[in-house]
Amino acid sequence: MKLRVKTIPFETGFTTVVAINNRDALRYDLHPGDRVIVETTRSPMRQCIAVVDITDGTTLRAGTLGLFTEVARELGVSTGDTVSVHPAPKPDSLHLIKQKMRGVRLQMRDFDCIVKDIVAGALTEVELTYFVCAAALNELSLEETSYLTQAIARNGSRYKTKKYPVADKHCIGGIPGNRTTLIVVPILAACGLTIPKTSSRAITSPAGTADTMEVLCNVSLTLPEMRKVMQRVGACITWGGAIGLAPADDKIIRIEKPLSLDVVGLMLSSVMAKKFSVSATHVLIDIPYGRTAKVTTKARAEELRQHFLSIGKLLGMQLTVVLTDGRQPIGNGVGPVLEARDTLQVLRGEPGAPRDLREKSLMLAGHLLEFVGHVPKGEGYTVAKDVLDTGKAWKKMQEIIAAQGAHAQPRLGRHSCVIRATKGGRVREIDNKAIAKLARMAGAPITKGAGIDLHKKVGAKVVPREPLYTAYADSREKLAQVKRYDRILAPYHITSSSTGKN
Repeated sequence: MKLRVKTIPFETGFTTVVAINNRDALRYDLHPGDRVIVETTRSPMRQCIAVVDITDGTTLRAGTLGLFTEVARELGVSTGDTVSVHPAPKPDSLHLIKQKMRGVRLQMRDFDCIVKDIVAGALTEVELTYFVCAAALNELSLEETSYLTQAIARNGSRYKTKKYPVADKHCIGGIPGNRTTLIVVPILAACGLTIPKTSSRAITSPAGTADTMEVLCNVSLTLPEMRKVMQRVGACITWGGAIGLAPADDKIIRIEKPLSLDVVGLMLSSVMAKKFSVSATHVLIDIPYGRTAKVTTKARAEELRQHFLSIGKLLGMQLTVVLTDGRQPIGNGVGPVLEARDTLQVLRGEPGAPRDLREKSLMLAGHLLEFVGHVPKGEGYTVAKDVLDTGKAWKKMQEIIAAQGAHAQPRLGRHSCVIRATKGGRVREIDNKAIAKLARMAGAPITKGAGIDLHKKVGAKVVPREPLYTAYADSREKLAQVKRYDRILAPYHITSSSTGKN
C-alpha cells in the first residue's frame, strides 16, 4: 500500500516506529507491534523495517503514515512524500537467539545473521534484550566472541590504510576523568605512528572521550572526512557513532546499560570490533581496577586481561594489556569542559596540570611506542616525555583540532558551589561512582560546562572547612541537588590523623 508521510517530531531512542490510522490498520490486517517494511517510491530507493503503532483519525488521517524522527531520517523523507508499506516477515535471527538461550553454541554464519538483523532494525527492543540476556545466561565461548566481533565489524563501515603499523588504545572505563586519549594520541602521532582513534559518547558517565574532544573540535566526521584528516595529520579523535564503524555494537550497549549487565563476551566483542574496524594492528587495553571502579579486584582485572589476549590472538591482532590504579578519578576535572581543560594543561606543560593524568598518559604512550617497535624496550617513557615536554605533542594536537574543525570553547557552568571538608585528616579514597553521579546531577555531559572540579586527591591532607571540590552547573536547582546528594553519597573518605579511622 502507498501512504502519504506525516513526520512526527519525536524520537523513540531505540526502536524504529511508524503510526498508522486504525482504518488503514483494519484494512491491511495490521496490529500494534507488527513489523512493516517502509520504502521510498523515488530513486534511489531506501527502506527500513519499523514497528507499527495504531492511532485514531483525530491524530492521523486515513491514507497517512506517521513517521517518527528516526524513520524519517533513515528514509530521507518529509511530510507530504509518498512511501510504500508492506508487512515484514519475522527475522530469521529470532530462531538463532532462541537457540542461544537454550545453550546452543552458535557459528559464524549465525552471528552474521543476528548482527545483520540488528543493524537493519529488524529486531525490536524486546528481541534484542532477549539476545543480550541469552549471552549473559549462556556465556559466549572465545570462538563465539571472535565470531560476534567479526560479524559486528563486517556489518559496518571500515577504515583502511596502507600506512602500518596502526596503533590504537582503549580503556574499559569506570574512572571519571581519565582522559588520557587526548594526550596519548598526539604523542604517538608526533612520533610518526598512524592512530585512527574512534571514541564513544557518554551513556551513563559524565563524559566520554568524544564529548570531551567535542569541546575542542568537530568529532562527528563521516568516513570520507575521517580519511582526509588521517591523510593530512596521521591521527584523529572522532565519535565512532557518526562513522558507523560498528552500528550493531551501539544498539547492544544501549540494552546492556539500563540492565546493568556485565556480559564479558559482549564487552570483548564491542571493544575488539571497533579496533578491527579501523584496521588496528597494535592495540593497548587499559583496565583500571579499584573498589569503586568498573573492575573491583586485581584478580578480576587479570582474568579480563587473559580474555582480551585470547581474543586478540584469534583475530590475529597484537594486543597488550595494562592494569592501572582505579582508586580515584584521574585528573582534576569531571565533565567535558573540565576534562578538556586538564588535557590542554598537560599538553601545554602548564604548572598546574594534573600530575596523575600526565604520568598515566606518558606511561601508556611509552608502552605503546615500545609495543609497536618504534623505540627499544625501556625507552618508551623517556621518548614520550621528550615529545610532550618539547611541545611536539601540543603542536600535533593543534593540527588534529584544525583538521577536524576547531570549535569555540564553551564556558564553565554559570553557577558554582564549593563543597568543604567536615573534618580534618587525610584523603584515603574518592568514590568514583559517587563523583560520576554528582557530575551528572550537575548536568554533564549534556551541559558541557557542568561537572566537578576536584581540589584534593588520595593522600592529601585536609583541615576542616577546606575545599574538597567545586561543582559547576547552569542552574541553581542542579547545584542544590549536588549539595543534597553529596551528604548522602559521601564521595570523600577522610581518615582522621589521630585515630586512623573515617
